[in-house]
Amino acid sequence: MHKLLSGRLVVLLVVLSILATGAFAQVAISVSFGPPALPVYTQPLCPQDGYIWVPGYWAYDPNIGDYYWVPGTWVPAPEVGYLWTPPWWGWSGGAYLFHAGYWGPTIGFYGGINYGYGYFGHGYEGGRWNNGRFFYNRSVNNINVTNIRNVYNVTVVNNNSNRVSYNGGNGGIQASPTAAEEAAARERHVAPVEAQRTQQEAAAKNQQMRASVNQGRPPIAATPKAGTFNGAGVVRATSAGAPYHPPARGAAAPGGNAKEPARPPNETPTRAQTTYRSPAPVHARDVPPHNVATPPNGGNTEAARQVQQRQQMNTRQQQEHDTLQKQQEQDHQRMAQQQATSAQMQQMERQHQQQTMQMEQRHTQEQRQVSRPAPAPSHNEAARPPERR
Repeated sequence: MHKLLSGRLVVLLVVLSILATGAFAQVAISVSFGPPALPVYTQPLCPQDGYIWVPGYWAYDPNIGDYYWVPGTWVPAPEVGYLWTPPWWGWSGGAYLFHAGYWGPTIGFYGGINYGYGYFGHGYEGGRWNNGRFFYNRSVNNINVTNIRNVYNVTVVNNNSNRVSYNGGNGGIQASPTAAEEAAARERHVAPVEAQRTQQEAAAKNQQMRASVNQGRPPIAATPKAGTFNGAGVVRATSAGAPYHPPARGAAAPGGNAKEPARPPNETPTRAQTTYRSPAPVHARDVPPHNVATPPNGGNTEAARQVQQRQQMNTRQQQEHDTLQKQQEQDHQRMAQQQATSAQMQQMERQHQQQTMQMEQRHTQEQRQVSRPAPAPSHNEAARPPERR
């Protein structure tokens, strides 16, 4: 139990240290060397109406110290009218920082990265919503018009053929968010859907997806549906976007971008050095609601008492969730009315993430205490006859 609490404390301290650097609130991982270039591949055929393309990207596994490719795929939007803002890597504070993607009513900033197939650095040219239905731009998407009729054709001139996969730093994309993209960051967001998480988890487990193995040319570059890495429609990368030359262990990144001091040859990076692995919740609305336990059947009064205690705790915690969410939404509204600057918005988001993480840490400890079974009576206590009065 002590080790588990210590591990959670390390995660919390790491997240709080990230917040103190001034990075975007969505940042969850920092790496001393940049990701490989985006591989060259063709988009698989859209499997069915209502699916939206989410491009592939390079993720990072701190446990192995390597990037791995998460294949592009087609997924249904979580809500009508929502579009996907891809994740991106950006140079800031002496490291490459990862900014998680999200769903929202407007496309936000994704580093100016040209992911292709409608995501050419700013906005999305691959389709649009109309009367509750998604229409596909055939000029940038692979659509079978026999099965999908809601299409249109608008030629998109893409003058950016750069395969660089990160923003800023030496050789990175030099792009800044527009006013509209900054406004989009303040809108309601939805985290990646289950299909996207399945795609990422499958890629993380596949050794062939690691950059050190495929040299920037993954054998599975895109899939028709998430989590299916075999069968018809799976696309291989035709080539790497550029030669991949990762730094030697403990050495500086190519181009002198790395600021991390060299480690002794046999030293293994700690979790704190490689930072937090999964995107941390930014707002109370990003955290799943608390489940209310169901009372057991039968006459187990002790079990019923414990369930009632958990119900009361979950109800109280959900109320705290709702209160914090309302407060954070009011903060967004106030900042929008004041036409806050990007720096002010980032400071507010850092405060929101700190509030959310502290609340979740407290709730987790409370849930663990309630779930802890009562100590069993000792042998002598169990055998002791009842006291006579």
